[in-house]
Amino acid sequence: MVRQGAVLLGLMFTGVSYASGLYLYEMATEDLGLAGAGQAARAGDASTLVTNPAGLTRLSGNMLTGGIQALYGDTNYQLDNDAVLQGKSPGNTIGWFPASSVFWRQQINDRVSAGLGLYGNYGLGLDFGNWAGDAVLKKSTLLAMTLSPAVGWKLSDRVSVGAGIGINYGFLSLTRDVSGEDKKQTDHDWALNYRLGILFDLTPQTRVGLTYTSKTDYHFNINNQVRIAQLNNTPYILPIAADVSTPAQLMLSAVYDINPRWSVMGDLGWQDWSAYSNSQIYVAGNEVEGNSRLRDTWHTALGLQFRPTPDWHLNTGVAYDSSFYRSQSDASMTMPTGNAWRYGVGAQYQLSGTQQIGAAFEYVDLQSSSVSSPLVKGSYHNPALYFFSMNFTQTF
Repeated sequence: MVRQGAVLLGLMFTGVSYASGLYLYEMATEDLGLAGAGQAARAGDASTLVTNPAGLTRLSGNMLTGGIQALYGDTNYQLDNDAVLQGKSPGNTIGWFPASSVFWRQQINDRVSAGLGLYGNYGLGLDFGNWAGDAVLKKSTLLAMTLSPAVGWKLSDRVSVGAGIGINYGFLSLTRDVSGEDKKQTDHDWALNYRLGILFDLTPQTRVGLTYTSKTDYHFNINNQVRIAQLNNTPYILPIAADVSTPAQLMLSAVYDINPRWSVMGDLGWQDWSAYSNSQIYVAGNEVEGNSRLRDTWHTALGLQFRPTPDWHLNTGVAYDSSFYRSQSDASMTMPTGNAWRYGVGAQYQLSGTQQIGAAFEYVDLQSSSVSSPLVKGSYHNPALYFFSMNFTQTF
């Protein structure tokens, strides 16, 4: 029984702390069609207050940018034959997940611009349905929204700097089957982080941007009583509190305008996932030592923009992100990820001198992963994410 209890505890910690795993670049903007390439240097619309607030100084007039986005996750989880819990596997755990964003850029004077954004690029909704382990976890959702004021200063004709604050709201919901009834537990928290950026014109055709984003820490408290029929109906009372966090991130981007019709752009990025290798998880007030499961991740991207006419922008890009798992055979059931390849395409059309509309699609190919916990031992085989978005920009 001690072993069974320890196995269940390990799964529960994973279930609560999973949400730190999905940190998205996708925010329903034009960047989606470029797979994020050039994000810290491009400064194409008001959403630059997130990717690099220094880019606010490159825009003209007052500007409103908004977008809608749909994520579809194809993440099929199958239990192994030797898992402790036997029966129906969860199947696809993500499905559809909507998102939206809106950004405003305000011209203060010739050198200073301000911005305000409301967006979500963090969190995930998981639905395991009626499966063999629904008494452990049936549904889990983390919704995170950020309100971000930002300001950019033009230091010279070639150099701009910027800063922004993230006012982040997180909502966590966990649902389990308790004696045949769905029991939902929820909690929410507010957290602050900040963003610093610099944008530098190397030549009239080449600009480089560097952005640092600090970590964000959410503190959730979820109390649970779990009864597993497959384990002799033994009750487990688990008062759990978990710190769910996004890592610090550094992004270096460059854009080169080959000529008036063609531009090429790229990224190099880093995220500090190893800071959470020893998970800050507590049971009954006592900290539980982590297993050093996570490592830092690296990001690179390459994008191309073609302007066949002054009214059309055609975008494409590819990006690669390394896995934050040290081993894909010791992954979390609630975070189907690994090395990720992103492939994006999109188009922008200038409706008038002040209005632009765009659409984009991105396919994310994720590395397969396996869960080693004996209780729910299984695997995700060739998981994938699909993003569909539309955006609109109005200049005043």
